[in-house]
Amino acid sequence: MTDVLEPPPSDMDQALLDLEDSTLGTHRSLRADVWRQFKRHKGAMLGLIILSIVILSAILGPFLWSIDPFAVDVPGRNQGASWDHPMGTDQVGRDVFARVLAGGRVSLAVGFLAMLVGLFIGTLVGVLAGFFRLIDGPLMRFTDLFLALPLLPLLLVVVIYFRDPLIDRFGQNTGIFMLIVLVIGATSWMQTARIVRSDVLAVKEEEFVLAARSIGTRPRRLITRHILPNVLSPVIVAASLGVANAILTESALSFLGLGFPEKFPTWGRLLYDGKEYLAINASRVIWPGIMLSLTMMSVNFIGDGLRDALDPKLRSKG
Repeated sequence: MTDVLEPPPSDMDQALLDLEDSTLGTHRSLRADVWRQFKRHKGAMLGLIILSIVILSAILGPFLWSIDPFAVDVPGRNQGASWDHPMGTDQVGRDVFARVLAGGRVSLAVGFLAMLVGLFIGTLVGVLAGFFRLIDGPLMRFTDLFLALPLLPLLLVVVIYFRDPLIDRFGQNTGIFMLIVLVIGATSWMQTARIVRSDVLAVKEEEFVLAARSIGTRPRRLITRHILPNVLSPVIVAASLGVANAILTESALSFLGLGFPEKFPTWGRLLYDGKEYLAINASRVIWPGIMLSLTMMSVNFIGDGLRDALDPKLRSKG
């Protein structure tokens, strides 16, 4: 019996075999797919670079610029930009550049901490409302109640009412910081709760959740091991946008004179202090406004990039 010789593969067949081997040999993780899609969003990459520069400047400010932001130099007050003071000085001679760096640390800390508070409350309410049918109605009506409230007047009332007790207990700086973070976080969770609830309603009907339920998995384990990891995508996007909202809200409160005291500078407080001297030294308002605008823009661009990168339909196209 003679062996049958197979013809050698053609160039096209060999190319297809090589492509198949390379595809099977390359494992594309979810993290790599998300990063690959995120890098394609030019605005998101630009926002990430700008936000990184702002954060590093705020953190490394004391090492980059040795001038004390609270040092008073009355003879050098209301100066314009110079080599010694790149952003000028304020009405008592304090360096505006040093105060902008110091204010960035406070504003960014408020933004990230308030975002975490709002994210925790919103995720908790959304998961409970979506998973447990009995409390879905009351929790959503409670969420609608907060959505219907005018937030800025509510913030003003809460700050005025609770400011003095917290200052007496924790001191001026710590008390105001805790109050601002908690107030902003407690009034910015509603959109996250509604988004998480809608995703939980869809995920809990998936086959893997039904299978886990059928073998007697407890609700707490169902939520932590199966449902919560599958609703993290909108939570991450909400977190990025929540930072911008928290920083802007803090700036609005400080601009109205109800935020941090003068000795505790933030970008909003610097705008509030500089508006009276706008005609004399416009840089007092321009530089904090630029830093605030750049941060808002970069965070929103990053949120748009994360939203596109976490969309499985867009990732499949890449």
